[in-house]
Amino acid sequence: MAESIIAAKSYSFALRMIKLYKHLQKEQREFYVLTKQVLRSGTSIGANVEEALGSPSGADFRNKLTIALKEARETSYWLRLLKDSDIISIASFDSVHQDCLEIIKILKSIILTSKKNEKNGQTPPTQDSELKTQD
Repeated sequence: MAESIIAAKSYSFALRMIKLYKHLQKEQREFYVLTKQVLRSGTSIGANVEEALGSPSGADFRNKLTIALKEARETSYWLRLLKDSDIISIASFDSVHQDCLEIIKILKSIILTSKKNEKNGQTPPTQDSELKTQD
């Protein structure tokens, strides 16, 4: 079965956020609140994408993806804050933040395409549609 590109990317990103959190807990325990925030928002992206894929309507689909987009933007904020306060290195930041920005771009594109498609009478891209990769 084919898998959604955004679901796969957001899941991989969530795994990276878990690894970052574990690393920071070992190295920077005094910044627990910041690291917990980036873990929460970074893993929430994929959870909202999964909910969107099971949505019964286009409006619900876009709502869940909009929440995922907001979580991705929040994650970008926390990552920038961690970098600018020297809690994570620039090299670590560049790698993970680039993935976050890619997810933001993909989510924006899917939301926009969904709006256009619905205006044209097409069904929302849920589990059985164009969000899939090739088998």
